[in-house]
Formats: sequence, structure tokens, C-alpha cells
Amino acid sequence: MDSLIQERFQELPNGSVLEVPSSRVLSSREEIFDYNFSDLDLDPMWFTPFWYALYTRSRHEKFLSQELQKKGIECFLPLRKIKKQWSDRRIIIEEPLFRSYIFVHFPFINRDKILNTKGAVRFVGDRDEIAVQVPEAEILAIQKFVEEEIRIDPFPYLKVGEPVRVKSGPFKGVEGFVVRKDKNCRLVVSFDLIMKSISIEIDEANIEMI
Repeated sequence: MDSLIQERFQELPNGSVLEVPSSRVLSSREEIFDYNFSDLDLDPMWFTPFWYALYTRSRHEKFLSQELQKKGIECFLPLRKIKKQWSDRRIIIEEPLFRSYIFVHFPFINRDKILNTKGAVRFVGDRDEIAVQVPEAEILAIQKFVEEEIRIDPFPYLKVGEPVRVKSGPFKGVEGFVVRKDKNCRLVVSFDLIMKSISIEIDEANIEMI
């Protein structure tokens, strides 16, 4: 091993200690298995990238996302465009869709690399040490909304309603609830892990009952 690489020791979930170069991030399954885990009794889930929700310090969503990307960690920060009225003009700005949350895609064995980044607070989960994976279908639904550049509105967290699925159009396959607002039909999509909901206006002809 290159003597210029300072080594560190990382404690693993079974109590074993793994010697890992501090200058590297285990970002892929192939890179992880370059190390010798033959004597360790570890769940392979620790080495497989999944999506997780990361709670951030207030107003640190963009900063943290940029810092993690510099470390080679895949991040997703959903943004929405809103109009702001200044004294002499109106401008369009982008702000986080979910305040104080970003989504990260990585093998959970790298959690310390993320939590030690300025702006990170904790992963969303049952306990401090156990983060809950975000279903990929939910990430894909948010990405579809953002890519279409439609108006997305935060909505009070909703778990009950008339369950529907979008059957056609760019949001085909997305599931949520139907609500009425100002005589318009709106699709509300809820994300139970972070207890947040968003809504978009949708044509009733494009939805079907589940």
C-alpha cells in the first residue's frame, strides 16, 4: 500500500474493525469487494448502494449536496421554482422541495463519510444507527416531477384519501391520492419516511382507481 495514504480503522456493525484508506470512498460494489471480507460476518446490504434520506442543518441542503458530490457520492436534491417579488422586479428562484432533506445513494458502510460532512445531521430511520431505505419508486416519482418542470406545491402530509394511479402521460405509474382544490383535481404523493407530501394538478382522464 502506498505509504502516502494514511490508513484509518472503521468499526463494522458486527464489532470487527476494518482497515480502510481514509482518502477513498467505497462508492461501488466492485470497489468494496476489492477488500478482504472473507473473515467478516456482514450483511451484504451494507455494501449495496441504496437511497437514504439525510436530514440536514437548516439552509444547508445545497451546500451539503455539493460537498457530498465532491466526495463522489450520488445525491438528489429536489428543487422547485418559485416567483419572488422584489421592490423593482419579479424573479424566479429555486428552493428545496423538502426543507432540510436531501437524498443520497450509497452503500451504508460509508455512512461516516457522509455524517462527517459539514451540514449533515442524521439519517432518517428507526434509530440513529439504522437508516431506512427510501423506495426507488418514490425517488423516481420525484425525479419525474422535477424533470417536467411543472408546478409542484408542498402539501400537508396525507396518508388517507382516494388512492389512484396515473395511467398515461409523463407520470405514468405514479401512485398517490386525489384531492380537490379550487375545483381542480390534484394528485397528492406522500413520502412516509420523511412525512412530507407534494401535489400537482392533473387531468382526471389520466388517472385510475387502484
